[in-house]
Amino acid sequence: MSVVLEPFESAYTGPWLAGVDEVGRGPLAGDVVAAAVILDPQQPIDGLNDSKKLTEKRRERLFDEIQQKAAAWCIARASVAEIDRLNILQASLLAMTRAVEGLASPPEHVLVDGNRLPKWAYSAEAVVKGDSRHPAISAASILAKVARDREMVAFDQQYPGYGFAEHKGYPTKTHMAALDTLGVTPIHRTSYAPIRERLEQIELF
Repeated sequence: MSVVLEPFESAYTGPWLAGVDEVGRGPLAGDVVAAAVILDPQQPIDGLNDSKKLTEKRRERLFDEIQQKAAAWCIARASVAEIDRLNILQASLLAMTRAVEGLASPPEHVLVDGNRLPKWAYSAEAVVKGDSRHPAISAASILAKVARDREMVAFDQQYPGYGFAEHKGYPTKTHMAALDTLGVTPIHRTSYAPIRERLEQIELF
């Protein structure tokens, strides 16, 4: 039975509340992308929700609307090299930190999707499943997902045959088969087991 989550209300009630989310922990390729958004109460945005629960067309429309109406927003990332060096959790936290630091106006309080907070000086709360519980986090999840999906579509042109436009780097059967046939690209995360194992096999021969 599915659990219905209650909307999240922070103790902070001022206008400079930022929502933060990231996308791209699970894929075998590409950066992890984070976004931070401070919504403008005078310009409400209808239909905000967890980006995974929205259609691609809806996400694309909201992506533009969020950028037009938000009081402040920023999209940031941690690179494949940083993921491999730090691990995916620390790279995700780094991307979220960069997103908040990149806001044109610093927030007074930050709501972070998930159960972990970056080590920073901001007043903040972690919100489990926050991308479906608070509109600012929902907006951040949409910006991050659309930005990353667009990058993977571009990589599909740069590295044809892998299917990046369809699976966005996740370990689908198509992706795994392409790795076996075409090999590892520079955008693959070498610290992830399926990639590391293939590189180790090459070194044996």
